[in-house]
Amino acid sequence: MQSPFRTRVKICCISSLEEARLATRLGADALGLVGRMPSGPGVVGDERAAEIVSATPPPLATFMLTSETTVDAIIAHQLRVCASTIQPVDAVAPDTYVQLHAALPAIKLVQVIHVLDERNIDEALQAAQLGADALLLDSGNPTLAIKELGGTGRVHNWQVSRQIVEQSSVPVFLAGGLNAGNARQAIESVQPFGLDICSGVRTNGHLDEQKLEAFMNLVQ
Repeated sequence: MQSPFRTRVKICCISSLEEARLATRLGADALGLVGRMPSGPGVVGDERAAEIVSATPPPLATFMLTSETTVDAIIAHQLRVCASTIQPVDAVAPDTYVQLHAALPAIKLVQVIHVLDERNIDEALQAAQLGADALLLDSGNPTLAIKELGGTGRVHNWQVSRQIVEQSSVPVFLAGGLNAGNARQAIESVQPFGLDICSGVRTNGHLDEQKLEAFMNLVQ
């Protein structure tokens, strides 16, 4: 069911205060800060991430992408960065959400689901049932020897994503290979709560004002 509200936009891979200010000025709803990963672009150190978080005014959300999978390690990462939202990019144990909510009651949890095939539908719906506050559907591949946990620039099967959106009890963000050329199609095909974009609004690794403005104009 399509939300009556506008599609939210999360700009990921924010690497500096300047990028954060640019994304904010052009209307982003959330900023993504990438922690240590086994592969992929956009990693920013915890100190820099914490600096960006502290300079980000409400109501903007700050998402801390973490590849940690144990409760203690995720909490330790969060305490270093102090983001408003934790985004686990890898699968976690079933009781993780309850434990994190108990330890960090003010923090939202957005679980990444890497959409490989229809088997991920059950994985996504289970995460929502177990306590994730939202889902983020991406195009990584955690089954590889060196896990891909995001930032691939690939589009996955949106038909699977649409099924997850239709059945999910929590909001769903769509990520993976988005840009100004396919943003409207993504919204119409999947009807997500929000879009998450990294490489599609960057040039040579840096946030590109013209690309970001074009993308935001299509989404608003």
